[in-house]
Amino acid sequence: MQGSEIKPGERVKNVRVNDDTLAVDLVDGRTIVVPLVWYPRLLDASAEQRQNWQISAAGYGIHWSDIDEDLSTAGLLRGAPSAERVGVRT
Repeated sequence: MQGSEIKPGERVKNVRVNDDTLAVDLVDGRTIVVPLVWYPRLLDASAEQRQNWQISAAGYGIHWSDIDEDLSTAGLLRGAPSAERVGVRT
């Protein structure tokens, strides 16, 4: 399947998390910005926990050890919210 192959430019370069959004800069220059409400563990985490991330999965993932959260660039590019997301929080 051509559309599902992993591309080298889709590796994580940097991550920024604030109270509302998760922004992931990719090696190819794109930035993915998604609402934090899609990821309840990140939404409920402290600012310190949100900043404690590391690149994983050969550069195609992000891991937050403090909150046991893992996201992939493939999922972010698909616009896939967490399976834990039950509804939109206000």
